[in-house]
Amino acid sequence: MAAPDALPFCLCLAGPTASGKTAAALAIAQEHACEIISVDSALVYRGMDIGTAKPSALEQAQVPHHLIDIRDPPHAYSAADFVRDAQGLIRDIAARGKLPLLVGGTMLYFKALFDGLDDMPAANPTIRAELEAQATVKGWPALHAELALVDPVTAARLAPLDSQRIQRALEVFRISGLPLSHFHATQNAIKTEAGHVDSTRARALISLEPLERSWLHNRIVQRFDTMLAQGFLDEVRTLRARGDLHPNLPSMRCVGYRQAWEALDAWEAAGAKGALPLADLRELGIIATRQLAKRQITWLRSMPERQVVQADQPDAVQVVLDSIRRLIPAST
Repeated sequence: MAAPDALPFCLCLAGPTASGKTAAALAIAQEHACEIISVDSALVYRGMDIGTAKPSALEQAQVPHHLIDIRDPPHAYSAADFVRDAQGLIRDIAARGKLPLLVGGTMLYFKALFDGLDDMPAANPTIRAELEAQATVKGWPALHAELALVDPVTAARLAPLDSQRIQRALEVFRISGLPLSHFHATQNAIKTEAGHVDSTRARALISLEPLERSWLHNRIVQRFDTMLAQGFLDEVRTLRARGDLHPNLPSMRCVGYRQAWEALDAWEAAGAKGALPLADLRELGIIATRQLAKRQITWLRSMPERQVVQADQPDAVQVVLDSIRRLIPAST
């Protein structure tokens, strides 16, 4: 694994879903000549606007945005794709004399950009399909138990229903004959042998994190209700009508989309009679979004270099702006 390439200075704004990142990013853009690089695994997909809370056309017109609407939903977008694209954009934006501003909540993308990527095997659609078929028959807890036999280190940190990560870990093992934990250990050993390079000077990371979890939960409820009112279910119906999508695609696994797809499946299986169970979809969607936010906060807490701003304080945006004045180089 090669060490991350040296990059021009960039400003990073992270935080869990619904923590106010978009509003803070637009406020930053009013004070600094910058361009925004989206760090979001859902915003890359075209036709997925409502369920991803994608910045509006008006918001995108206020400051250049990158890595939004760059993929059709059938096509995956990996962390490696992001690193390649983001590195090129950071250099291009800096060369134009502007500040690269990375904004989002896909922490794996931030980690891959900051720490580099290991040399794990690429995805194999055939093996993934086999695992999906086995999970349909046995259930994901059974596959989690299988993973525990071949990679107990990885299995110990995954929940029995964490289908996406269980599938990836088993896929890596079946392709390479080596556990996923082997690749992670190799990556850490290479870093230790090479010596730790303090790359924090090349970036500043601000993290919007609420002090009170209830504040974030309330915002998640408000956001999901707004999505439903804006026609989120119709958006998913349109995606289903394309005919080239299925619920196992990364795009359709996005929080909210998976729950809506499953709700429509259940409704159609019942003969598409009566009203759609919107109350059930709302509850499941809100629960899944809260779980996502919890995972995002856990990721953030593993990044000790971050500058935390309390997202639920009334003047959070101003605190972000004040923090940036202290963090960015004077010449930027």
